[in-house]
Amino acid sequence: MLSVAAIALLVTIAMALVRAALGPSVFDRLQAANTVGTVAMLLLAVLGFLSGRPDFLDLALTYGLLNAIGMFAVLKFMRQGDLGGDDFPPTKTDGGS
Repeated sequence: MLSVAAIALLVTIAMALVRAALGPSVFDRLQAANTVGTVAMLLLAVLGFLSGRPDFLDLALTYGLLNAIGMFAVLKFMRQGDLGGDDFPPTKTDGGS
């Protein structure tokens, strides 16, 4: 049953990659990239159970965390135009004109 789940996850990744390549908008491509990351995390967990190595679950959790942080960074960049830390507009200090 787990091998059928692994095959289904591979098919899902393939469909998400097609959506990422053909997506009409940037947001469709972002959603497809997030889907690929999430399904890859699930695939790592299933492969860990298939091979009898539970340490793959740690890798899957780490990959999921990196996927979420990366998606937040991309969305912040798309909204604000930069990834800078300060949220205040720059002040003019040109020397007194």
